[in-house]
Amino acid sequence: MAGAEWESLEQCLEKHLQPSDLREVKRILYGKETRKLDLPSRAFESASEGDFELQGYAFEAAEEQLRRPRTVRVGLVQNRTPLPVDAPVAKQVSALHRRIEAIAEVAAMCGVNVICFQEAWTMPFAFCTREKLPWTEFAESAEDGPTTRFCQKLAKKHDMVVVSPILERDGEHGDILWNTAVVISNSGAVLGKTRKNHIPRVGDFNESTYYMEGNLGHPVFQTQFGRIAVNICYGRHHPLNWLMYSINGAEIIFNPSATIGALSESLWPIEARNAAIANHCFTCAINRVGEEYFPNEFTSGDGKKGMFHEFSWWASLSPSPSASRQGLPHRPCRTAGTAEGGFLLTLPHSWEPDFAQDMAPQSWACDHLVPQIRIKGDWVGLHPSLSTGVKMDGENVGEPFVSSLKKGVLPPLYRPPFLHPFPCRSPPSAIQMPQNTGLDGFGILKATDYFDLRIGTASPLLRKPSWSCLSGKECGREGLPPSPRQGLN
Repeated sequence: MAGAEWESLEQCLEKHLQPSDLREVKRILYGKETRKLDLPSRAFESASEGDFELQGYAFEAAEEQLRRPRTVRVGLVQNRTPLPVDAPVAKQVSALHRRIEAIAEVAAMCGVNVICFQEAWTMPFAFCTREKLPWTEFAESAEDGPTTRFCQKLAKKHDMVVVSPILERDGEHGDILWNTAVVISNSGAVLGKTRKNHIPRVGDFNESTYYMEGNLGHPVFQTQFGRIAVNICYGRHHPLNWLMYSINGAEIIFNPSATIGALSESLWPIEARNAAIANHCFTCAINRVGEEYFPNEFTSGDGKKGMFHEFSWWASLSPSPSASRQGLPHRPCRTAGTAEGGFLLTLPHSWEPDFAQDMAPQSWACDHLVPQIRIKGDWVGLHPSLSTGVKMDGENVGEPFVSSLKKGVLPPLYRPPFLHPFPCRSPPSAIQMPQNTGLDGFGILKATDYFDLRIGTASPLLRKPSWSCLSGKECGREGLPPSPRQGLN
């Protein structure tokens, strides 16, 4: 592939353009010039010792007078498979775990808050071969498989949200395979998973040989550092896919991928940037690095090597790392499509009061599920027998929930705590209210609209009989999660 003969587009431009011309070209290609981050020298030393590249850039949003800026640091990881693809499966996975552990250590030195790995990072991207074995043996449970447990340890150790795209084996449904990304909070709790919504059936990549389109929709995950979503690989070609994550409240959308130059290299620097502009969010595109040689020819039989082209661009648009080296770029994208531009008016229904976003809430160290709930109507003629009628996942939540409402917390807003089993088994939509209470319905509010309301009722569901846990103090954290993000670095 011709694109593999050079290191990156940026290096080519720098080699052939005068500085004044280069600045103008970058202004047109990338927008406002990015600021290079001042990363620790020991991080560069560790990266050099580990033989991978380290880059960092900042994108500042416009300053506001009334709201304090929020900053988050995101790490995107591109890596090659360290062992030959015909090495034993267990050894390949172990080697990849060690490689990612070393890169994550450097990310922690750089203050990364959220780290995302490439698509199917625990294996070679063997879906081009159409061979089932040994590639399906890389599949594992998204909830408690060895890679998820490994990432939970990383998350807790470094106080870092981890996005881990894997090949999932769904043991509860006949060992069906899925292309999945697991989202783990910085406390080490599994917030949930999302699946690849669009499957390529083009050229050498007919991935439906292994798995089909995802069935989980477009979930968004509330983390301490922002609301994130994962648009896996081929979904980047589908504008409405990006749109639905944005409608569900995503501030940052990751796009972990594995694609080759001949297939989409010319589209790569455009699609994620366009999605950021159109959907008023940050987008983070990641690709894998290097070459992978398989024992048999691909099904196209043309003999060409599968080369994964230039990698890990953030949209709108930071310089890319090398197309041939592994690396850890720290680069946020810059949102363009602000409210002032009117780009959010395309689907006005998504901003109506009764619209419910598909949002998985932050899981704190004490594993409370803290949904925001809106009630329409008033409580009418409550009977004492109804005080145990509220259920979560079909289980009785208990009297304190309803008795608190009866003692003075009025519609339209309140925030009840639930001690939900770890890991959370369902989104807040599983909350059920008794049907004969006089209520005419309820909906979930987005999880970032926090209200400091005190019910004043002791609840046995809390570790201590107070609402102070909602401030995060008893969860090992100070204060509530931040308000919507205004800038990243």
